[in-house]
Amino acid sequence: MNDLIRLNNLTVTYERHPAVHHLSGGFAAGSLTAIAGPNGAGKSTLLKAIIGELRPAEGSIDRGALTRNDFGYLPQAADIVRRFPISVADTVMLGAWKNAGAFGRFSLEDAERAQEALGIVGLSGFEKRHIGSLSAGQFQRVLFARLLLQDARVILLDEPFTAIDQRTTRDLLELVLRWNREGRTVIAVLHDFEQVRSYFPETLLIARELVGWGRTEDVMSPKNLIKARAMAERWDEEAETCLPEEEHEGGELAKREPAE
Repeated sequence: MNDLIRLNNLTVTYERHPAVHHLSGGFAAGSLTAIAGPNGAGKSTLLKAIIGELRPAEGSIDRGALTRNDFGYLPQAADIVRRFPISVADTVMLGAWKNAGAFGRFSLEDAERAQEALGIVGLSGFEKRHIGSLSAGQFQRVLFARLLLQDARVILLDEPFTAIDQRTTRDLLELVLRWNREGRTVIAVLHDFEQVRSYFPETLLIARELVGWGRTEDVMSPKNLIKARAMAERWDEEAETCLPEEEHEGGELAKREPAE
């Protein structure tokens, strides 16, 4: 498979503090990849860079012919405000925004697709409910229904199964596998290593620097997990700029290509 998204010596900083260091490699078209690593490892920062919300400090991201409309992005639950007075149906319909006309009107077909999406995620009959009245699991189902309407080629999920019940997690993981079977490229930040091993054939393990990238069974080895934890313990939170690649302790590792 050819790379759909290519990271070229990518470095991303947040308020001049290092977040992702000299990361190179690619996400193949149609791949299903987990991004794993310690807390603060730069996982969410990397997703935001891929989607275009953050600009690289060094290096580049090659998205080929992909446009913003080709991406579906689900941020962490903590980044989503649920106090806005909007119904479940209207929230899901936002996934069809690229189909709306000049006056922001959705078609009957869009409404039917929204109804179908709610059925797929198990929320038929919830259309008129206010999103603020939903449980965490129900709200996450709504957001996955919205992604269904987006019909995106690339789906980015940032810790999508945190603080939700096991049944919802299982149902939504099945939807992730469905997207993968349809040939979509799915990239998910996950903190549950068992989910990574059970559902994601490819893994990018980072601790601000690259630890491993390739087949999950190879990357998620005890040796690599120990290395990632040790790298996290050496972080300098006050560093203002990243070191040049040739001076960086992890520079040689960071230049490795993904495992075949």
